[in-house]
Amino acid sequence: MSGEKTLAPTEKRKSDAAKNGDVLRSRDMATAVAMLVGTAWLKFAGPWLFAALVKGARQGLSWDRSAIEAFDPGSAITALAGGVMPPLVLLAGSVMVAVLAIQLGPSHGRWVGANALPKASRLNPMSGLTRMFGAAGWIEAGKGMAKVLVLGTLAFVWARGHVPALLSIGRRAELGAALTEAWQALTGLLLLLAVGLLAIAMFDWPIQWLRRTRRLRMSSQEMRDEHKESDGSPERKAAQRQRARQYATGAVAKAMSQAQFVLTNPTHFAVAMAYDPLKAGAPIVLAKGRGDKALAMKQLAAELQVPTLEYPALARSVYFTTRENQVIREELYAAVAAVLAFVFSLRRGEHPVRPAIDVPVTLRFDPEGRLEAA
Repeated sequence: MSGEKTLAPTEKRKSDAAKNGDVLRSRDMATAVAMLVGTAWLKFAGPWLFAALVKGARQGLSWDRSAIEAFDPGSAITALAGGVMPPLVLLAGSVMVAVLAIQLGPSHGRWVGANALPKASRLNPMSGLTRMFGAAGWIEAGKGMAKVLVLGTLAFVWARGHVPALLSIGRRAELGAALTEAWQALTGLLLLLAVGLLAIAMFDWPIQWLRRTRRLRMSSQEMRDEHKESDGSPERKAAQRQRARQYATGAVAKAMSQAQFVLTNPTHFAVAMAYDPLKAGAPIVLAKGRGDKALAMKQLAAELQVPTLEYPALARSVYFTTRENQVIREELYAAVAAVLAFVFSLRRGEHPVRPAIDVPVTLRFDPEGRLEAA
């Protein structure tokens, strides 16, 4: 059963797959976004494009006798191109930015150039037949039929409302008005088709997400192996050491220099304490932490030769009931006093017996901070 891949992929599994080019992408979504952005640009910036065309044509095709005698065809082409190129470059750039955003956004921002290289598996006839007649092939065929049906229906509806008017446009309008009406009708058709493509892409997106999730499903053994690898990875250990050093150079270092002893869980929690009857009538919690902070506290305790005592129940009880720079709860006086007496005996060079500590039932917590009595 541990070999069956039935578990959802972890974030590390998804990240590793993204590094190898397996990311969440939808070609239909990229096509729809590109067409929608391009059509919207033409719809709202079309007059600018037409004005640039007119200006370039006038500059390139207007001349006097001196210009005819010194005719330079390159200057006419340059003038026309100089007027038309800025809006066309802006159009192409806006479409490219939109496509890159929709492709790289959900895919961890990764661009894998190796995906563009030729692969021998793509030339394998058997692999091609598998793609054509497998589940992926049927899904793509279904999407293709849906595109034809949806876009064909939209085009038919548009044609019924606009084609008769367009066929008679030359008889009822001047050239400028006729071109404007035709342009508006054309951009309206493109916008309608773009919305249709976007609707299809919205259905394709969850399909691609589901297919990728199924490809990356993990078995119980893979989950255990990944957990062991991540816990023991050099990167994780280096990160823990770095965070421990950061804690060690901060306020924790000052608190540990004043601590008389440290209670531990032993691995998850650490509580540094001290007792000075001139400052307070009970022991004070100088610093407390869990995880990386607890590790830093224990490392500092070893460097400063501060006794570290493993009393899991007492450490959790003090951690969850007392803030830093506050005295402990009255219910914990007896337990902490026993520990404090043991530490003072050690400092006098004696060899006392490690005391047995009894934590009140009402103050016993699990590692998550829930009362065990509950």
